[in-house]
Amino acid sequence: MSREILIDPMTRLEGHGRIHIFLDDDGAVDRAYLQVPELRGFEKFVQGRRAEDMPQITSRICGVCPMAHHMAATKALDDLYQVEPPPAGRKIRELLYSAFMAEDHALHFFFLGGPDFIVGPDAPAQQRNILGVVDAVGLEIGKEVIGVRKQLRGLVAAVAGKAIHPVFGLPGGVSRGLSEELRQQAAAAAARAVDFSQFALGAFRQTVLGNPGYAEFVTSEAYTHRTYYMGLVDAANKVTFYDGTIRVVGPGGKELLRFAGQDYLDHVAEHVEPWSYMKFCFLKDIGWHGFADGSASGVYSVAPLARLNVADGMATPRAQDAYEEFAATLGSGPVHHTLANHWARIIEMVYAAERMAELAADPEITDPQVRTLPSAVPREGIGVVEAPRGTLFHHYRTDGGGLVTAANLIVATQNNAARIALSVDKAARALIQNGRADEGLLNQVEMSFRAYDPCFGCSTHSLPGHMALIVEVRDADGTLVQEIRRD
Repeated sequence: MSREILIDPMTRLEGHGRIHIFLDDDGAVDRAYLQVPELRGFEKFVQGRRAEDMPQITSRICGVCPMAHHMAATKALDDLYQVEPPPAGRKIRELLYSAFMAEDHALHFFFLGGPDFIVGPDAPAQQRNILGVVDAVGLEIGKEVIGVRKQLRGLVAAVAGKAIHPVFGLPGGVSRGLSEELRQQAAAAAARAVDFSQFALGAFRQTVLGNPGYAEFVTSEAYTHRTYYMGLVDAANKVTFYDGTIRVVGPGGKELLRFAGQDYLDHVAEHVEPWSYMKFCFLKDIGWHGFADGSASGVYSVAPLARLNVADGMATPRAQDAYEEFAATLGSGPVHHTLANHWARIIEMVYAAERMAELAADPEITDPQVRTLPSAVPREGIGVVEAPRGTLFHHYRTDGGGLVTAANLIVATQNNAARIALSVDKAARALIQNGRADEGLLNQVEMSFRAYDPCFGCSTHSLPGHMALIVEVRDADGTLVQEIRRD
């Protein structure tokens, strides 16, 4: 009997990673490790670059969530140059950010996480993808999934210059105003997104909530962790993506912290382990006490479920209705079931589409005054947004000429890293018995991380000096001839 199980590569995620599972003599899981072997040194090589370049440079970190990095960087420039965008500039930013959130949540549910529910966690691997989803829900629905995302991306490209790597964010505002034609284009895209989000919510009700087996699966102890939660809220404690106050609640739902993004270093610290290039964030106010949950552990979570857990509701009507259904089904206190992230993500898709529609209908958004020119000497700036995957911090220090001397990026997957490690280990322990695990069971282990929609490319920015390297030389028969290591 093998003493190890390796899931390599992990599938349907952004970036690269593997799960290394070690078994004891009885074939039970002794420990499962989520290893992130890739290294991306953005924090290092931006040093010496102009601060104004950061929204373009950091958007290259990831092709899935470039708008999140672009917006966090742009808000950091506002803080760096001590300048507030005019109302139209701020609303244009939030309009496009809402479009991005709706499109990205649709991507994850239908392309990455959703196949496990719509097609089934035990379905053959070749069916657990968008083609399997289309086969299950019908070709017309599949076309609508692609069509909505295309229309939202088209709007982003028209306003922000590019769909993948936007170029419109500037300190104090945006690079161009919103014409009446573009406003109408935004309104049409928002209306379609609202309808589509309602369909996605209905599909989740039918596929997951309507299936007792799935509902029991989602709420099982194998996918449950009682941790702290972090997210942005507005003045009424409602979910917000673009701007707000950071709120942290404990496993019982009691508020632990409320602070401005500029104070994040007073409350967030990073722990490192030798088996991953990803840092593990924890709450300084509690401390690092290892990979454990509960109120005595500083491990916390971000992402859609965390945002719903820290908030008192949603700021738009359809999303609020969906939130109330969610709370009535899973409980009004913090929901600790990791797989409930998928339901929370669809509720947020509803909110993003509705908020987009509100902004597109605001007459002030076409005001030509879209930027306040900065005049302050730059020294230090911090920008915070809610990325699709959770709270995202960008922090820059510069010299008096605006050249970056230091940068710190804490992305959602870093904030989630310790909880993801807990989830992988707990799922593996619960699912793998007697040393046996078929493909369906291993996929269910992968589902424990997939619910967070992690981005490992975004989350590995440390530069320890050199990258670990293992070179294996094999002959024509595949026999290992030589191994060269740099650990």
